Amino acid sequence: MNVLTVSQVNTYIKAILDEIPHVKNIYICGEISNFKHYPSGHMYFTLKDAKSQLKCIMFSSDNYKLKFAPENGMKVICFGQIGVYERDGVYQLYVRDMQVEGIGSLTIAFEQLKAKLESEGLFSEDNKKPIPKYPNKIGVATSNRGAAVEDIKNIISRRYPLCEIIIVPTVVQGDSAPADIVKSVEFLDNLGDIDTIIVGRGGGSIEDLWAFNTEEVARAVFKCKTPIISAVGHETDFTICDFVADLRAPTPSAAAELSVPDIVNEKLMIQSLSYSLDVNISRIIEKKEENLNNIKNNSALADFNAFYESLENNIQNTEEKLRVSFKNNVLEKENSLKGVAYSLNALSPLAVLSRGYSITKNQNSVVKSISQIKANDEIRIILSDGEAKANVSEVLNNE
Repeated sequence: MNVLTVSQVNTYIKAILDEIPHVKNIYICGEISNFKHYPSGHMYFTLKDAKSQLKCIMFSSDNYKLKFAPENGMKVICFGQIGVYERDGVYQLYVRDMQVEGIGSLTIAFEQLKAKLESEGLFSEDNKKPIPKYPNKIGVATSNRGAAVEDIKNIISRRYPLCEIIIVPTVVQGDSAPADIVKSVEFLDNLGDIDTIIVGRGGGSIEDLWAFNTEEVARAVFKCKTPIISAVGHETDFTICDFVADLRAPTPSAAAELSVPDIVNEKLMIQSLSYSLDVNISRIIEKKEENLNNIKNNSALADFNAFYESLENNIQNTEEKLRVSFKNNVLEKENSLKGVAYSLNALSPLAVLSRGYSITKNQNSVVKSISQIKANDEIRIILSDGEAKANVSEVLNNE
């Protein structure tokens, strides 16, 4: 008997499958299930139909090129090779490319990224910056070859020659385009004196315009502090960049028109405003002159002498009133003062003395009682017209 090991069998079957041409480059359609995307970058999933299923693996070296994110339930067409995984003894499809069945993978990728960024608020009107009406400098991130850049330069120069145009040559198509677009936007934004940035390119297929549908470009546009106008493709083309930008222009030419005013229209507007200003000023002057004439003819200024006499009479009357009022006030205060003086005089000790009374003092104290003096004390007797000194010979008590 020729006994084989499990490993030998699996190796043998793998070798047979590897030599079959029909399974080396094969397209298989089915519905994705059990999808898992591991940190290593590899994708593991199952393709199934109504009757059967097939295990699949897509290594990170192949799946990084996918424009969309595979999901369970998605119907796809996978291209690859059937092989055997010897360790587990299972055969599986080693996927090298994948497309969405019935609809382009780019369309799926567009909708997926659009939904993701919209949920994060990158399309919100609240985040849109206004486009300056009278810019001094406009930066343009686009290819330096082709009709788009020439249209932008010609239209801006014609419409608003006061504005300076800064062109940053940018790769706008191919694998290197997203990184180059991001680099150009950041460069213009960091200059610090750019008022508006135009980013875009001329028309093309969805594949040609795909750089403007990438997440890195969308986030760079959203992060930019300078207002951005997105001008990608033709009027019917819409990109993720259009949704994130502060303003979407249907074409590069339209972007140039939206970025600057028309100097001819501005001059006409200035002339119109100047004429209106002259008319309004003339009307105001006429009205003021009319008011001045009315004042001259109908007020006191019409007869200045009469006006002056009236003022002089008012002054004289006021002066007389002040004089009378002052005199009355003085008399009133004088009478009040006399009344107070009379009251004070009635209470004065001198008034009492003038009526025949006297004041007796023992040393410096007024004697109010016989208890304050005794025989042989020296006392002072104060009269209305002088005083006398005396010695007490005897003290008599009324009791």
